[in-house]
Amino acid sequence: MTYGTIIEPFRIHSVQAIPNPTREEREAALEREGSNLFGLRSSEVIIDLLTDSGTGAMSSAQWAGMLDADESYAGSRSYRRFRDTVKAITGYAHVVPTHQGRAAERILFSVAVKAGQVVPNNTHFDTTRANVEVQGAEAVDVVIEAARDPAAEHPFKGNLDVPRLEALLDERGRDAVPMVMCTVTNNSGGGQPVSLENLRAVSAVCRARGIPFFLDACRFAENAWLVKEREPGEADRPVREIAKEMFSLADGCTMSAKKDGLANMGGFLALNDGDLARECRNVLILTEGFPTYGGLAGYDLEAVAIGLEEVLDPQYLRYRIASTRYLADRVAAAGVPIMKPAGGHAVYLDAKALLPHVPPSEYPGQAVAVELYRAGGIRSCEIGSAMFGRRREDGTEEPAPLELVRLAIPRRTYTKSQIDYVAEVVIDVASRAGELRGLEMVEQPRWLRHFTCRFAPRDR
Repeated sequence: MTYGTIIEPFRIHSVQAIPNPTREEREAALEREGSNLFGLRSSEVIIDLLTDSGTGAMSSAQWAGMLDADESYAGSRSYRRFRDTVKAITGYAHVVPTHQGRAAERILFSVAVKAGQVVPNNTHFDTTRANVEVQGAEAVDVVIEAARDPAAEHPFKGNLDVPRLEALLDERGRDAVPMVMCTVTNNSGGGQPVSLENLRAVSAVCRARGIPFFLDACRFAENAWLVKEREPGEADRPVREIAKEMFSLADGCTMSAKKDGLANMGGFLALNDGDLARECRNVLILTEGFPTYGGLAGYDLEAVAIGLEEVLDPQYLRYRIASTRYLADRVAAAGVPIMKPAGGHAVYLDAKALLPHVPPSEYPGQAVAVELYRAGGIRSCEIGSAMFGRRREDGTEEPAPLELVRLAIPRRTYTKSQIDYVAEVVIDVASRAGELRGLEMVEQPRWLRHFTCRFAPRDR
């Protein structure tokens, strides 16, 4: 018999105390950091849902492997285990280790992308977009229209819009498009999956035109599980087999192993083109390290190799997706507007719907995120106009298409009672949404401004 209660497919082996800062201490922290939650100290946060990147709990097998790691500078057995695991899962011929996903992006784009070119994606995430743009190229989002509507119940809102992609490729021409990318799952668009049918169509378009196709694969296992759950004809296939087909449809991938590698640090670039791999390794040596460690310690290589196997465990993935859905269902049942359907790694609050009285220029997502922290010590991440808005030449700002607040759930870290606490805080803040006011960005850097910018309350 199947029961409805979600149980964690692990038992707790070690514990770490959770801070409990007072309301006054949280107010002081917001004042000190200009209401930028990235600036908070971890000791000032009760439940940390800022990111699921490198924040999960590693298994006893990973810790045991780390103790037995080979820390040789060149040619370590830990690298060979890492390389062989990546090859077995992805099928790609060449594996370039990096310290995290953005390093893989930077290396790939610095070699393959030139000024004036365009890189299409379903939706570029922040570091991907920045690493394209720093090359002088244009990052263009071609996600399907349903992805722009948080309330739409489309099962694969991460899909690329194939007709739009074809039109873009025809308009710009082969020489202007060094590659097409697809982010699985689509983080900036609400953690939404991409279907195998869509990946097959995009792959066919790219191969017909001789354009390389790359995946941003940091949540490949979660995407594969959602394909298994939602796509007709895929329910009986092993998730590893679905993942293998996903990779086979592309020519390579970038990967932050801090997500579906279940590790605190690590990443890689994997691809089939030997000449491109050679150029990428040359850049790796210049900026990251020797090709058999790539900026990682041997124990990181071991942790990632083991984590990549553990993440494909159906029992783990069933729990992971169900626990995220549990939080989404609970807050949605209370009338809180969210991105539907729930994705794999996070619940996304629809700040535009929650705060219709706050215009995008006053960052409604950041206003909600700040109040979640003020009310309950929950740190979340704005994915809206603070992250993706653009300043025009006249000083005004072009808003982002969505105003979201991401509650990213670290893997194997929080219990059901802690998630229940998150739901209570979200519901409380939503009940007072009409009282919330917008923010003004008073300080910002040129690149990836959301990490270090500062805000001040609007004087009204």
